[in-house]
Amino acid sequence: MSVKKRILFIANEMSPYLELTEFSETVNKLAIKANDNGFEVRCIMPRFGSINERRHRLHEVVRLSGINVTVDNDDMPLQIKVASLPSARLQVYFLENEELFKRKTLFHDENEQWFEDNDLRTVFYCKGALETVKKFGWSPDIIHCSGWMTGLIPAYLKTVYKKEPVFAHSKIVYTIGESTFKEKLGKGFIQKALIHPSLKEKDLELYKDGTNIALMRGGAAFSDAISFGSPDVDKKLVSEFSKVRGKKTLLFKEDSDLTEYLQLYHDLAS
Repeated sequence: MSVKKRILFIANEMSPYLELTEFSETVNKLAIKANDNGFEVRCIMPRFGSINERRHRLHEVVRLSGINVTVDNDDMPLQIKVASLPSARLQVYFLENEELFKRKTLFHDENEQWFEDNDLRTVFYCKGALETVKKFGWSPDIIHCSGWMTGLIPAYLKTVYKKEPVFAHSKIVYTIGESTFKEKLGKGFIQKALIHPSLKEKDLELYKDGTNIALMRGGAAFSDAISFGSPDVDKKLVSEFSKVRGKKTLLFKEDSDLTEYLQLYHDLAS
C-alpha cells in the first residue's frame, strides 16, 4: 500500500473564510480536489479578526499551544485554531496573535491608512507557519504558497529551514497573483525579516523594496514551481517568470478544472 503524498497550502486568503481575490476560491477547490485525489492535505492561514470563530466553528488546538515566535528580538505568542473545511474532510489551521491579527480591518485602518506593522505581521505569519509545521511533525511533500503575505516562506525554506528534517523533501509551489496593495512594507522590513543569524540582507535582496510585486518576485524566485493565479498579474512578473529554466510553470487558464495542478504536484513529489 503506497503512502499518501502530503500537500500543505499556506495562504493569506481561502474561501469561505476570507475572500479578497478570486484565488481564494481556487485555494479552496485545489485543497478539496487534491484531497479527493489521494493526497493528504492541510491548510494554514492567518486568523484575521474578520473571520467569525463561531460561524466557522474554530477551536483551539491544545497540543499545539505554547509556541512563541521571535521577530526583531520580540517574543510573541502564537495560538493555533482549527476548523474543518465545509464539504470536505480536511483541516484548516488558523494562526492567531491578538496584537497582530485580531483587528476588524485587514491591512488598512478605518480611514484607509496602511498599518505600519504590516511588515511585522508578514514576517510573524511566515515564520509562524513554518514553526507550526515543525510542531505538527508532519512532513509535507509539497508546500503551495499563495498571496503576497506568504512571499518570504520560499526564501526561508531554502535558507534557514533547509536542514530541518520536516522540510527535507519539500518542494515549493508559489502562485503569483494580482497586486492588491500600492504601499510599501517600510524601511525596517528586511531587518525584521532576518529571522536567523545565518540569514543576511543579500539573501533577501529581491524583497528589499517591500512592495506587493517584490514579495511575489521573491516568492517565485525561491520556489521550485510557479503558477499564475489571475489574468491580472503585473506584466513585469509575467515576462520574468513565464519561462524560467529549471522551474515548472503553470500559466493562468480561464475556467480550468485544476487538473494541471494535480499533475504538477505529482511531478514534483515523484
